[in-house]
Amino acid sequence: MAEPPKADIHSRHDKDEDGGAAFVLQSKGEWWHAGFHLTTAIVGPTILTLPYAFRGLGWGLGFLCLTTVGLVTFYSYFLMSKVLDYCEKSGRRHIRFRELAADVLGSGWMFYFVIFIQTAINTGVGVGAILLAGECLQIMYSNISVHGSLKLYHFIAMVTVVMIVLSQLPSFHSLRHINFCSLLFALGYTILVGVACIHAGTSEHAPPRDYSLEPKKSARVFSAFTSLSILAAIFGNGILPEIQATLAPPATGKMVKGLLMCYTAIFVTFYSAAVSGYWVFGNKSNSNILKSLLPDSGPSLAPTWVLGLAIVFVLLQLFAICLVYSQVAYEIMEKKSADVRQGMFSKRNLIPRIILRTIYMICCGVLAAMLPFFGDINGVVGAIGFIPLDFILPMVMYNMTFKPPKSSLTYWVNVSIIVVFTGAGIMGAFSSIRKLVLDANQFKLFSSDVVD
Repeated sequence: MAEPPKADIHSRHDKDEDGGAAFVLQSKGEWWHAGFHLTTAIVGPTILTLPYAFRGLGWGLGFLCLTTVGLVTFYSYFLMSKVLDYCEKSGRRHIRFRELAADVLGSGWMFYFVIFIQTAINTGVGVGAILLAGECLQIMYSNISVHGSLKLYHFIAMVTVVMIVLSQLPSFHSLRHINFCSLLFALGYTILVGVACIHAGTSEHAPPRDYSLEPKKSARVFSAFTSLSILAAIFGNGILPEIQATLAPPATGKMVKGLLMCYTAIFVTFYSAAVSGYWVFGNKSNSNILKSLLPDSGPSLAPTWVLGLAIVFVLLQLFAICLVYSQVAYEIMEKKSADVRQGMFSKRNLIPRIILRTIYMICCGVLAAMLPFFGDINGVVGAIGFIPLDFILPMVMYNMTFKPPKSSLTYWVNVSIIVVFTGAGIMGAFSSIRKLVLDANQFKLFSSDVVD
């Protein structure tokens, strides 16, 4: 039996002082609530980027990488859940990723490393969600008013205002009903986009299909690693301990049920979006498949009402995604700013909550308006953020906690995943940043077009 991990100063919370634990990360949920949160964190409109990821890999490698990353992430989240369960049984229930990592790995600097990466992920996802939501509004507006004067940043401002209002929901647990609707929206727009792609591919206006990769070998390699980083971002969440924290104790075993619910939705949505979108558009796939179906020039490639309903579903789910990924930022804020003794809705706690969350959302909105790089943001966030937290640290923590024999299959599978995805993360970061730099020549601040 493995020895319990040594206690770390960051793993102990005093709920009399810790507003983040008492208010934001309330432990009241059931396993299906965790399933809703997980699904919202993973199955989002980023799946509409899958055909774009496939264009850098091709059919065979695309299917292989999509399946491999899916299996590895499920395995990784399962191992992290086992580590969390073990710590809970040992009398130290962790509700934050940074505290779990610092405790298990016995390193104070790991606490700050995780909090830095999580902050980058949460901000990146928040910016991406607001940007894509603004783009959804712009698509609808441009089809209603062809010569309208409103620009992308106007719609981003509208989305930001809505997010400021929704961000006042006080706790992660309070999002459970919103996240259930998010699951339904994801299934809805995936079905609609699949139907639209089939219609587009079989119509007389079907675009010519070309599945060839980049002609230059070096460009092909960079594109492949960028695509792998995008896949990592699409499957990643980086907040599993915080999601497990929303479960009513004892949490043991509940997260596995939530994972099974989530990955059932993943199987249905990811493959249908990837196959249908890449089949129609091939190496011309846009970073948002909806834009491919609604080209700037020429007629719509699918019935307008189908695409319009899909865009509405995407828009509504983006609000939920932005809320989910904001929770870590909120609990960091309220850990020190809130006074637990005065109650969640007291004037003392309500005013700082409104001010701090409003400022956070405004910052995300400004960044979204300034940097319209949805596909590229996915790649960078995946390589620098999700790969370390979701593909490397869970394996390290499991080996440190349970100490499987070096002759065991589990040990070598974990080590192999660590080595492979460390290399993929380094190459993915380089290629994603390279593409971001190249695309920087194509845009101006507060541009009205999202760069692929």
